[in-house]
Amino acid sequence: MNWLSIKRMLRPGVGQLGTYLPRPISLSLSPPSKVLSAQLLPKISIVVPSYNQGKFIAATLQSIIDQRYPNLELIVVDGGSTDSTLAAIKQYEAHLHWWVSEPDSGQAEAINKGFVRSTGDVMAWINSDDLVAPGALHRVADYFVKHPETQVIYGNRVLINEEGLEIGRWILPHHSGRVLQWADFVPQETLYWRREAWNSIGARLDESFRFAMDWDFLLRLSAKQMIIRHLPVFLGHFRVHHQQKTLSIMSSIGQDEIRQIRFRELGFQPARWQLILNTLPFLLVAKLHEIFFRCAIKKSDSV
Repeated sequence: MNWLSIKRMLRPGVGQLGTYLPRPISLSLSPPSKVLSAQLLPKISIVVPSYNQGKFIAATLQSIIDQRYPNLELIVVDGGSTDSTLAAIKQYEAHLHWWVSEPDSGQAEAINKGFVRSTGDVMAWINSDDLVAPGALHRVADYFVKHPETQVIYGNRVLINEEGLEIGRWILPHHSGRVLQWADFVPQETLYWRREAWNSIGARLDESFRFAMDWDFLLRLSAKQMIIRHLPVFLGHFRVHHQQKTLSIMSSIGQDEIRQIRFRELGFQPARWQLILNTLPFLLVAKLHEIFFRCAIKKSDSV
C-alpha cells in the first residue's frame, strides 16, 4: 500500500465530493420509533429554487412528494429556465402550493421569493439537483416536536452522481459553533429550521451572496444564539455533476465569498495552516464517526 492509498484511507469523507466508485445507494432512513399523529405534525415549507436543471428537478420533486408527509407546503421558484424544467414542474403542479418561472438575480432571491409565500412552522430549501432522503421529513418533524428548545437541525449526507449512484458520505460529529466560524461543514440539503429562527434574522437570505448564502445564514443564526443540533441520520442526497454551482464557481466567486465571511467572523484572513489547525480536530472526530458507522453496518450485516 503506497502513501497515496494510506492518505485516502485516513481522510474523512466530510468535505470531499466523493470518495469511492459509484454504487447503488444502500442506506435507508428508518422512521421514528413512534410516528406522530397527523394532528401533531408541524407544517413543513420547502422551497425548491431552480434554473435550467431539467435533467434533475423531477427527481428532486419526486423525492419530496414520496415522503408522504401530510402537512407539506411545496414551492418551486424557477429563474426563467429555457430547458425542460417547466415541463417537469407542470408535471408536479398538483402537488405544489405555488410556483413561478421568471428571471431573478440568483439563488438567494429565488429562495427569499418562495419563503415570502410560505406559511410552515418548519422551513427548508432543497436545490433542484439534490434529493430528500426517504423518511427524512417525518424524522425532522419528530425531532422538532420532541425538542422544542432546538431551532435548527441538520443531518448527514449521501453524495450521488448524475445517475443517482452513491459516491460518498458525510458522517458528521456534533455541531460545533466554533468550527462553523472557520469552515462550513453543514450539508445544506439536510438543513431545517423553525420559522421563529428565520424571523430572528430578518426573514431573508443575504442576496449579495451567490455561493455562500447558506454559510452566512447559519452564522447569522448562531449570532442570535439559536440552538443548532446535528442529527446522526442521513437526511439528504447531494448530487455532484459538472453543471452544479459548487463546481462551476467555487474557485472564483465561491472563494471570494468564503474569504469575505472568514474575515467578518475572525477579524483576519487566516493562512492555510491556521485553517487546518482549527478544523483538523473536528475532521478527526468525523473520521471516527465514519469508522464506527462502518463497523456497525458490518456487524448488522453479519447478524
